[in-house]
Parts: sequence; C-alpha cells; structure tokens
Amino acid sequence: MAERGGAASGTPDQVRVVQVAPEDWRLYRDVRIASLIDSPRAFWATYAEAATRAEGEWRERLSTSPTWVALEGQRPVGTVGLWQAPAQAPHEGLLVGMWVASVARGRGAADALVSAGLEHARALGWRRLSLDVAQENSRARSFYLRFGFRPTGERGAMPWDPSVTEETLALELSG
Repeated sequence: MAERGGAASGTPDQVRVVQVAPEDWRLYRDVRIASLIDSPRAFWATYAEAATRAEGEWRERLSTSPTWVALEGQRPVGTVGLWQAPAQAPHEGLLVGMWVASVARGRGAADALVSAGLEHARALGWRRLSLDVAQENSRARSFYLRFGFRPTGERGAMPWDPSVTEETLALELSG
C-alpha cells in the first residue's frame, strides 16, 4: 500500500489514505463489501454480485483502476477509485465507488479520499472528472458541490434499480 495524503499524525482516530494494489485485494474487498451492505442504493454493483467475485477479479480491478482506502488506525473506513470508461475522451475520467463508513463520517475521510483521487487524476493529465450521485443522497451531493463539482444536466437510472435516479456532476481540473 502506498500512502497518499491523510493525517500527518499516527494516532488511531485520525484518517490516512493509502492507494491499494492488487496484493491488497482482501482489504479492498472487505471495505467494498461493507460499502455495498451499508449503502446499497449508492452503487452500480450489488452485494450479491460482489460477494461472488473471485480473488482474480478483485486483483484485476485494483490493477486497472487506481483505488484508495481510508484507514483509522488499521481499520478501513472508506474507499474511492478512478475509472476511465472506454468511450471517454483520454483526458476525462470518473470518480467511482466513493464511500465512508457512518462511524467515520464528518472526520475528514471523504475529503482525504476525494483529494487523493483528484491529485492522481491531475497527474494522469485528466482535465475533467465526473461522477454519478443518487438524487436521494443530498449529503453526498452537497459534499461534491463543496469540492467544486457541478451538475451537467445528465440524469439516469441505476441499472439494477430503476427507482434510483442518479445525477452526473463534473469538475474541470486545472494543473
């Protein structure tokens, strides 16, 4: 794991963010499963689908998409990743899989995770980062707006639950 941002001090209740690699697949799997159980209407994947993934699938995900985990001490409390869809322009990407455990919300984990993703996206030369957020999740939407993401006017339904409407937000990145 490569440390990226987070708290400077090593006290157990402070958040640090680490970029995870394929060999960290168990750590990522555990936090991803926790996110799908905690917030089932927030993600394109479901717990049932993720629970059946083999080790190789978890490793592949981490080898193709930069991903970070927020830790309090050794306890994983959040995650976020970057992904580039095949149809996207080379300078654009997506912020995906953002989640912070309820016990860690409001303590800097979300800020540290998104900051790590933005820093990496800029290093990749991306000029635009987009994300989808469920319209019912006003707290997450407000958080992203505070970070500078803006509505694009695009909306869509969650693939596995058409009752969840998602809104696309985007952030123009500068050097």
